[in-house]
Amino acid sequence: MSKIWQRPTRRDALLQDREGAYAIARHIRMTPQKVRRVVDIVRGMPVNDALDTLRFAPQAASEPVYKVIASAVANAEATENLRAADLYVSQIFVDEGTTMRRIRARAKGSASRILKRASHITAVVEPLSGRGLGIPVSKQAVTKRFSDLEAAAAPIKPVKEAKPAAKAADKPAKAAAEKPAKVEKPAKVAKTVKDSAEKVVKATEKADDVVAEATVTIDDAVESTTEKEA
Repeated sequence: MSKIWQRPTRRDALLQDREGAYAIARHIRMTPQKVRRVVDIVRGMPVNDALDTLRFAPQAASEPVYKVIASAVANAEATENLRAADLYVSQIFVDEGTTMRRIRARAKGSASRILKRASHITAVVEPLSGRGLGIPVSKQAVTKRFSDLEAAAAPIKPVKEAKPAAKAADKPAKAAAEKPAKVEKPAKVAKTVKDSAEKVVKATEKADDVVAEATVTIDDAVESTTEKEA
């Protein structure tokens, strides 16, 4: 006779044999994407800190998340005789609930779809003394803070080995020895000097011509002025 398989209870799936309690809020009329933004903030925080954070959070989803965590704490105090100061949010996640479909009238007899989504919020609180102990590998990522997950997902860069100092120091000297110094030919140098001298002579002659023309112009102007006065 085959053994009948029984589906595990919600407590067995979330806590197994560990101390703690859980609470579920179903059919919250908010999109899972918006609720998950708030849930990622308080995951892994102590219960008192999480409640204080949610109390002053500006997001609208902070109110239902606050109520779920407070309900889980009340369950832990009532059923497990645990103190709220000794608890932390070990797991909290959001599942997609039922989606109501509506339509909006548009032009030419057409209609656009409106999706009114809902969410199921599940929160689990456990004692701080057993933080991270006995949690299955598949659930360990849920108990960490969002920043810790990002740090763990970052790739580790390999450390490069330092090169010996002697070889690094020999490279510039070796390169300087292999590359001969550039020496200009004497004929080329002489030609460059000659061209420079010719340019200077031409510039001097041009300046002398300009001065002579200016002198003649001034003399003519003086003579014409003298004649007019006479």
